This record gives sequence, structure tokens and C-alpha cells, in this order.
Amino acid sequence: MFDVIIAGCGPTGAMLAAELRLHDARVLVVEKETEPTAFVRIVSLHMRSLELMAMRGLLDRLLARGRQRSVGGIFAAISKPAPEGLDSAYAYLLGIPQPVIEHQLEAHATALGAQVRRGGAVVAFEQDEQGVTVELADGERLRARYLVGCDGARSTVRKLLGVGFPGEPARTETLMGEMKVGVPQEEIAAKMAEIHKTDRRFMMRPFGEGVYSVVVPAGEVSDRAEPPTLEDFKQQLCAIAGTDFGVHSPRWLSRFGDATRLAERYRIGRVLLAGDAAHIHPPIGGQGLNLGLQDAVNLGWKLATQIRGWAPETLLDTYQDERHPVAADVLDNTRAQTQLLSTEPGPQAVRRLLTELMDFDEVNRYLIEKITAIGIRYDFGAGPDLLGRRLRDIDLKAGRLYDQLHQGRGLVLDRTQRLTVNGWSDRVDLIADPTAALDVPAILLRPDGHVAWIGEHQQDLDDHLARWFGKTAN
Repeated sequence: MFDVIIAGCGPTGAMLAAELRLHDARVLVVEKETEPTAFVRIVSLHMRSLELMAMRGLLDRLLARGRQRSVGGIFAAISKPAPEGLDSAYAYLLGIPQPVIEHQLEAHATALGAQVRRGGAVVAFEQDEQGVTVELADGERLRARYLVGCDGARSTVRKLLGVGFPGEPARTETLMGEMKVGVPQEEIAAKMAEIHKTDRRFMMRPFGEGVYSVVVPAGEVSDRAEPPTLEDFKQQLCAIAGTDFGVHSPRWLSRFGDATRLAERYRIGRVLLAGDAAHIHPPIGGQGLNLGLQDAVNLGWKLATQIRGWAPETLLDTYQDERHPVAADVLDNTRAQTQLLSTEPGPQAVRRLLTELMDFDEVNRYLIEKITAIGIRYDFGAGPDLLGRRLRDIDLKAGRLYDQLHQGRGLVLDRTQRLTVNGWSDRVDLIADPTAALDVPAILLRPDGHVAWIGEHQQDLDDHLARWFGKTAN
């Protein structure tokens, strides 16, 4: 009997498993693939995801394996520098190979005690009032209190659950891969500059040792599940650039479309969805993996609190209440960015106008905060603007704030030195620090770093501790 079975051991599933294990939930991750991801695709961790990695003590090991780059120019590939003074201690992007982050997150989860079973696909499940019975492809049946589908865009869990996945099918397709080229870099740069005057979907970026990352529009939308061939790339490069650049020796090849879909519900009973199982969209802006990681951190402590018997009645419902609108916003901004990449005169005119508007600091800042998720504010009711937002990593007498969040517990940061967390000290920490870099008397942070309360009165704090962390241990 497990507390939670997670279908899928990608970044979302592995992160969720780790978050659950911080609260001693018994977790099994079932992954249909027998081996981890092999192809070395580079993904970008955004500011909010970097903050979450810092909160869990993972950032240093990822920084050692990735490459930092500017956060500017990520909205629709409009080349603008990042504004100064972004509200994060981690105001950069971290490019990192996807297999590396998957390995690091899986290792983090297993080090905390999660079990990972590869080569076992979920093919059926039944839920009742006490739990979920999960059937694997080999006929084995497992029992858990909850099942979470983190099994990707073609999620078996979502389909078996009968949750609608409305949106738009793919209307365009793009080929992407890494390969060697047979022409000088200067020739590639000149051709890119020429093509980018009308088509921003084409890209060839050097990746070291003569290898280039190649992105080129496909000729048509394919219903093939298998990756494209090198010949497909050559044909499309010739069609777009007039030459195939002598590409050869591919490391990996893939295709992606602009399908955009959002699950109607994230939860039915004891079965939940997260990551690509709940939402898909074009990869422009690099938000997909980040959105899934942030789903996992939002869900993990809430589901664990439910399992431990502390949760207020409606706490688990706040997972959908908070994350569904965030995903809807991501789908909309990727729709907008995709339009801005169109070669048609209308979208090109809008692109030129937006390029001018982004010279205003407020516009540029707003779009970067949207893409990197540091601008999210959950609706926790009336209060100061900080309420519902994440708090940046600030200095404390004891060190950095995020270093105090490694165990995934709540935190009261008290400048008044008068407050207590009596009754909740088994799940909420208290730091009394009159020197903390806050302009409010005290705050309550949830385990995901969002500000759940601002004030100075004990009774008011107790009410909000009960709202988020349930009945006292007394």
C-alpha cells in the first residue's frame, strides 16, 4: 500500500516524488520507459524554477552542470535586453541538458526514499473512497491512496480518467535537432540574418565542437510518432535557406507542433494530473518544463498534508484553483508569441509595434516576469500586493531565506519577535529576525514560497495557520 503512485518519471514526476518524500509519504514512481532520456536536448530553467531549486538545496548542483545566460529576448524572440533590478536573486536563465536535470531530480527523489520502477506502464485503474487500484502492463495490481498522472501529453491517466483536453490541434510543425555542419560559421550567421528579416522560426546556434542546434519549419504537420530523418532536415533547410549547410552526424532529431490544450480538470477524486498531462503548448519561451516543476511544488505539500491528516477540507482543491489559471495564461502567451513569429504582414506589423513598446521598461519587465513566472499572484483574498506572491530570496541573520526552506515546511518570518507557531511547530518553522529585509511586521510562507499571510497579531496568524496547515498537533 503506497500513499501515492506517480505515473511518469520526467521532471514533473520526479520533483513531485521528492516533495512528497519531504513529508514521509510512501511514493512509487512508475515509468514506462526502461531507460532515462538519451538525447541531449538543452532546456532552460527560468527564474521561478531556479528559486524553487534553491529552496530545496538543488541549485548549486544544477549550476555546476548548466550554463547561465541573459533572461532578455525570450518573449517571441524579440531581441531586447533584460531590465535592471528584476525581483529575483536568480535573474538569469540556466541552459541545461534535459537528461541532466532528469537525472538530478530522480536522484534527489530516490535519495529521499522514493521508489522508481522503470518499464512499467499504467494501463488501468479503479478508485474508491479509500484509494486507487492501479494495473500495470504486466498485469500487476498496486494499491495507493492517490494516483497522479505525470505521464506527458498523451497521458494514459488523463484518458482513463475521462478528463476533457480541449484546445487546438497542431497547425504548424517544427523540426529540431543537433548535428554537425559542413560550412563556416560566418556563412551560417549571414544566412540566418537574412532569413530572420521575415521568418523567426529558423535558427542554427553553435553548440560546441562543430555541432549546431538546428530549428527549421517543417513542410507540413505530420501524424508520425517517430522522429524526423536527417533527410527531412536537409529538404527543409534547402527550402528555407537554399542550402542544407552540409549537415551530417546528427546527435538527436525531433519534431514539435503548436498544439495547445488544457485539461478541463486537474483532479477527480483521488486521481490528479500535473505537467504535460494537464497542459500542452508550443515550446516558444521555454515554459513547459518550468510549468510542470511548479505544478509539482504546488501540489506536493498539499497532497502530503492530506495524507498526514492535517489538511483543511478544501486545501487540495486549491491545487487546481491556483495552477489551472496559470496554465491558461501560459497557453495564451504562447499563442500570442506564435502569432508574432508568423511571416504574414499582419502579425509582422504587430511584432514591429510590440518591439517598439518593449523599449518601455514596464512593458519589457511585465513580459519577462510573465514568461519566467515570478509575476504570479495567487488569490488569497484582500491584502497588500505581496500577499499571494512568492518572496524573493532575502538575507537573514541565519543566512539566506531559501536555505531555511529545504525541508518543504511552512515558515513564519517574524520581525516583531512576539509571534509563535505553537500547535503547528511539527510542520511550520519560526524565525524571529528583526533585521530581515521586509517592510512588513511578519509573514507566513507556504512550502512553495508564496506569502500566505501578512500581519503582526497572534490570533490572526493562528487563523491563517489553520487555513493552510490544518488542525493543530495538540
